[in-house]
Amino acid sequence: MATGRYGKMVARAVLVLVALVALKTLWDVETPRLSLRTANPGTQRFQVLDRQGRPLGISYQNRFNTSAIVPLHAIPERLRQAFVTSEDRHFFEHHGVNWTARASALWQNIRAGKSVRGASTITEQVVRIIHPRPRTLWSRWIEGFEAALLEHRASKGELLEFYLNQVPYAANRRGIAQAARYYFNRDLGTLKDKEMLALAVLPRAPSALDLYKNPEAIEPAISRLAQAMADRGELPTQEWQEQAKQNIFLEPPLPPLNASHFINYIRESVPYHLSDNGALRTTLDVDLQQIAQRLLDERIKALTRKQVRNGAAMVVDHRTGEILVWVVGGAENGHVNNATPGGSIDAVRSPRQPGSAMKPFLYALALDAGWSPATEFDDAPMAEAIGSGLHDFHNYSHLFYGKISLREALGNSLNIPALQTIAFVTPTRYLNTLHSLGFASLMQPVEFYKEGLALGNGEVTLFEMVQAYSALANRGAFRPLTPLPQSPVTRKNSPIYSPEAASLIANILSDPFARRREFGSESMLNLPVQTAVKTGTSNDYHDAWAIGFNSHYAVGVWFGNLDQTPMDGITGSTGPALVLHSLFAELAWREMPQPLYLSPNLIQQEICTDHDQAAGKNNCFPRTEYFIVGSEPHPNQPATASSRLELIRPTKGLQLAYDPRIPADVQAFEFVADGITAGHKVEWLLNGKSIAITQTGHFLWPIKPGRYFLQAKEIGDKEIILVSDAVAFNVK
Repeated sequence: MATGRYGKMVARAVLVLVALVALKTLWDVETPRLSLRTANPGTQRFQVLDRQGRPLGISYQNRFNTSAIVPLHAIPERLRQAFVTSEDRHFFEHHGVNWTARASALWQNIRAGKSVRGASTITEQVVRIIHPRPRTLWSRWIEGFEAALLEHRASKGELLEFYLNQVPYAANRRGIAQAARYYFNRDLGTLKDKEMLALAVLPRAPSALDLYKNPEAIEPAISRLAQAMADRGELPTQEWQEQAKQNIFLEPPLPPLNASHFINYIRESVPYHLSDNGALRTTLDVDLQQIAQRLLDERIKALTRKQVRNGAAMVVDHRTGEILVWVVGGAENGHVNNATPGGSIDAVRSPRQPGSAMKPFLYALALDAGWSPATEFDDAPMAEAIGSGLHDFHNYSHLFYGKISLREALGNSLNIPALQTIAFVTPTRYLNTLHSLGFASLMQPVEFYKEGLALGNGEVTLFEMVQAYSALANRGAFRPLTPLPQSPVTRKNSPIYSPEAASLIANILSDPFARRREFGSESMLNLPVQTAVKTGTSNDYHDAWAIGFNSHYAVGVWFGNLDQTPMDGITGSTGPALVLHSLFAELAWREMPQPLYLSPNLIQQEICTDHDQAAGKNNCFPRTEYFIVGSEPHPNQPATASSRLELIRPTKGLQLAYDPRIPADVQAFEFVADGITAGHKVEWLLNGKSIAITQTGHFLWPIKPGRYFLQAKEIGDKEIILVSDAVAFNVK
């Protein structure tokens, strides 16, 4: 009786234990609900390739290999056979678990007193890759059930393909393609039989058998695998004997280029479905990218003492809109240097103030509105009302050149003519044009920027600048830049400027004589072949730009500090211009540029340049100028930027201060009028009374407290030609 009761208790305990094991098994088994191709949703990120198909920015810290996926049909048959023979000879016969091999391995481990054999099938290894667990007896038990479930959900071909692309190797490499590149620096299709067998043996002990640590240690295992394959009729004996005598030649791979900022842009803007089996070929040129990175980093390093720490450069083929180079400075060997302030920020897409680099877009608009390269400005001191006060404008050099043509005003990047130009085209029209050119960063209303847009007071990105300059190079037609060689998005040309205006801007920016006053005759901006170049420098040296284009390419370079600290006197011509010059020299070696496009619809006419104003006379230095039809000046009538008499100083509502502590005869304010024809006089009327007649548009008025309104009259030989609007101001 006692024995019977004891037996029942044991039976019940066994049943309870079995039930608990079954429940625990059901709880721990993770049914593979995802296909093998999407084993980890977080890995659905395509590998980015350059234009030659070379990978960019590979990381070996990922749980899954997503950068070098090879379809099963593209894997050499002998390599597939080697893995099956080495890891799971009955792979195509079992249903996930090889119970015979498990029992044999268990017996061998018991006899040896330690684990000497694993007997995991390829399917179980796939489970282990998808669901990693600590290596325990229980995890082996669970893996068996999951392997059986997986066999019902995936074909043998899918299982083998996943395994071969995810099998772990040394140095965090995963998959046979990464391993072949790591050890032999070659693709799978170029491997010899012995190298394939080595790849099949290495996963048994990736660290112990690592070829770089001990290449001889793997030889016995390779020989045993070769014999096993020969016994199965998979490897001809004579063929193997010839290769067995040869040493395995190792060739370390070149370090991959880390184009992380470009890759981020690609993954943000290009959907996954446009990739080809998880790989996306782009337009980036790795060779040119590395050259640009080196040039940029060397120049930044050379200017470190001038407080330059960051930079960026872009190169595009403006004929197609393809992006060839996207580099960010402050990097080391192409890798982001986090020790550099702002080093992890993509400077290509960071809004910065462009300064004078924006002026070509303003002048192109004026050319289409009727002006010409010969249109004359009065480059003289100018002030603008800021509230009830005045802001004095000046050129970078603090020099003023008097009468000067549009060609020289743009070439020398003068500020006063630019302000006169935006007054002509209006800030609203100019801002709308900039939006049409792709300047999405200019998000504020026109009242925010006002006339300051002419001097580049709005923040834009290097990407937007190079894209807009490409429109000038593309005969005035805007087309979005693309990172894809065959863009799936229709990119139509949108005419912004006429081909005539765009080609005139290119002609001016490529004219060394036009910029000689401010940049000298031996400027870094002068290139051996015709290249349109423009620089820009923002206030307090926070930004320095150099941008240009030849007949084939557009290049942009930016220097500055992404932590918003200023540089020490670095301008567009002293900082980024050298990088720009070097990049165009490299591009010329690759493809010899042609002369810049000049519209055949332009007409040529002889004009006079240079006015010897210091001597009080005009000297005619003839030169040939180009004009859009209808904008050419009539004989003996120079083109001028002004069409009406206007008071520049004082401004409306100006508040002046009279200081009683200073003698009255030394307190004066200069009245300035613009738009006066040469040879005419100006009569100044204060509160309706004539106070002076001058030979120029300038009069030094002794200030007195009071409320005033001022007018100016232009007087010809015997009559009044023009009368300005009245301007009210106060002296307190």
